[in-house]
Amino acid sequence: MNIATLRQQYKNSQLTPRAMIDDVLARIAANRDSNVWIHLLPPEELYAHADRLAGQSPDDLPLYGIPFAIKDNIDLAGAPTTAACPDYRYVPEQSAFVVQRLIAAGAIPIGKTNLDQFATGLVGVRSPYGTARNPYSSEHIPGGSSSGSAVAVAAGEVCFSLGTDTAGSGRVPAAFCNLFGVKPTRGLLSTGGVVPACRSLDCVSIFAQDGADAALVLEVAQGYDHGDPFSRPAEGVVDIEGYSFTFGVPGPGELEFFGNSDYERLFHQAVARLEQLGGRKLEIDFRPFLEAARLLYEGPWVAERYAALQAFIEAKPDAFFPVTHEIISKGINPTAVDAFKAMYRLQALRQATAAVWDDIDLLVTPTAGTIYTVAEVAADPIRLNSNLGYYTNFMNLLDLAALAIPAGFTPAGLPFGITLAAPAFSDSFLLRIGERFSSDIGRQRQLVAVCGAHLRGLPLNRQLLELGGSLVCEARTSTHYRLFALDTTPPKPGLLRSAQGGAPIDLEIWELPAAGLGCFLAAIPAPLGLGKIELEDGGMVTGFLVEANAVEQAREITAFGGWKNYLKG
Repeated sequence: MNIATLRQQYKNSQLTPRAMIDDVLARIAANRDSNVWIHLLPPEELYAHADRLAGQSPDDLPLYGIPFAIKDNIDLAGAPTTAACPDYRYVPEQSAFVVQRLIAAGAIPIGKTNLDQFATGLVGVRSPYGTARNPYSSEHIPGGSSSGSAVAVAAGEVCFSLGTDTAGSGRVPAAFCNLFGVKPTRGLLSTGGVVPACRSLDCVSIFAQDGADAALVLEVAQGYDHGDPFSRPAEGVVDIEGYSFTFGVPGPGELEFFGNSDYERLFHQAVARLEQLGGRKLEIDFRPFLEAARLLYEGPWVAERYAALQAFIEAKPDAFFPVTHEIISKGINPTAVDAFKAMYRLQALRQATAAVWDDIDLLVTPTAGTIYTVAEVAADPIRLNSNLGYYTNFMNLLDLAALAIPAGFTPAGLPFGITLAAPAFSDSFLLRIGERFSSDIGRQRQLVAVCGAHLRGLPLNRQLLELGGSLVCEARTSTHYRLFALDTTPPKPGLLRSAQGGAPIDLEIWELPAAGLGCFLAAIPAPLGLGKIELEDGGMVTGFLVEANAVEQAREITAFGGWKNYLKG
């Protein structure tokens, strides 16, 4: 589900916009418990968008027939906007400026996606519509606030999506869902028709599977909007020619991974890869960036969030998610004196950080220093959310462009990402570096073990083949596993690690491109989950295990030694 593939299928008459819509709706239905969507357009409206393209071709429109999702704080004409607050709901007559440009280029809006209420959060769990399920691990947060938009792309339901990014809301979900996340230069994409969080800092962001898609969508979406007082024309574009570049990284004492050694290792691997691509590493003083980041929530800018929602929060305080109300309501406290003092301090920090750009072309950091489980965030919602903003909160205050890109996986199969940042209007330069990095890392492939319908010759094996998978070998588990026939339609096996009663179970180990792994994982429904499986030779491989409570009524089939043997028997 990427733009280049769909465009080629349209050009070859292998696909029509109506057939594409049928496919998208089937994908969404298969993943219907993922809490991605707040509002889906009815099929008749989707078909009307498809029919609008009649008489035109992919050669006429750069986004001809390309499905996309819209974060539900961005207006789509005729569809409700809620900002994840049902009492705030309204139906706009006009689409946001950016949405209008995308539709005019041939793109088809599929619906509105879930988010941290009023775009306040980096976690993706602050919504009355539930938590969008991270396709790589249902136990872990998807990142926020643009959670639904990120998951919709990671799960292969749409080609690209729109989010917003004030403090990291477009970059953190990109990292946790293995996506490109464009945080453009502030004002490059109009925020006309967007529910404001901090109007002076808000950005519309883009999620995509790869850099080429992200670059094309950014090119189409940008444009000066006379109706948006914060819109900026694309002037003074910053670009670096050639393959040599200098990138800054925080010094060792300024890097923070919150105890996540896997993310720390992956970051240093990413830095080494950038050096291999022609980059020269330079350690910088990261302290002014960190001080600027603290201003966003510890300073008076939280008052701007209050100003955006003042009438509503005063009229309906009970309509808010509790933690959202707690954060925004603090915005009533700062005084004008506080605001001016913070503005003076920010200006000094801008000067301090400006000197860095005399020595480097871009800054490289982790997108997030760690990832948390849903349960961990529920137990400590504000502090852990703040940790996730360590590398993101300063970007818009310092007027930087940023790009989050995938940078590998932990041994448990969780994505890790880095962020490239540079001064305003460096967007195309960052995308070019990001695409080079991604092309290199994309050659890496991930191993995954399957034991059921994805085995060769069985019905779902085609999913692995369509994603570019190849069989590595046949294998068996250690003796610590039991196999069950789950009571599902169609029947599926459940592999359970057990201290007693286990036996070797037949597996196949497949190799998948890193970019395709998310789509594969998203198609695996509960009660199956990602985990490490011990092999007969003592090695470990990522695969799917069943939750223990799901096998209480299931038939145990361990004695068959594998799913194919059970089907034959």
